[in-house]
Amino acid sequence: MEQKTRSELRKKIMTILYQINVYKKNKVKYDVDSIIKEVLDVDNEFVKECVYGVQTYLNEIEALANKHMKNWTIDRLGNTDQAIIQLGIYELIYTDTPDVVCINEAVELAKIYSDDAVKKMVNAILDSIAKEKENE
Repeated sequence: MEQKTRSELRKKIMTILYQINVYKKNKVKYDVDSIIKEVLDVDNEFVKECVYGVQTYLNEIEALANKHMKNWTIDRLGNTDQAIIQLGIYELIYTDTPDVVCINEAVELAKIYSDDAVKKMVNAILDSIAKEKENE
């Protein structure tokens, strides 16, 4: 049951990160807590931790994504795809969620919200980061 709940929460987190990306690109002022409240009617620590975590480590997360992308950069992707990758990398690097769960969850989101090429890219990026992490 816990897993399903977390999967549902990841969809909400992706939506929140998407919203933040859109606001940033359009230079619209925003309040992270307000966006979280719009998307999620209950207070949830996991959601807050991930959303604020991604915002806190965004530069590191995007640098990692770019390092593991071939001839591409994360800012060239759509907002949804960026949100999925940001969340996946955040969970992989900054939480104790098992690597395989981080990767599978991100790929599942990509299956639903992105095209096949992006799904493969998400898998490749996170897989590559996980392997690098193991070797450190």
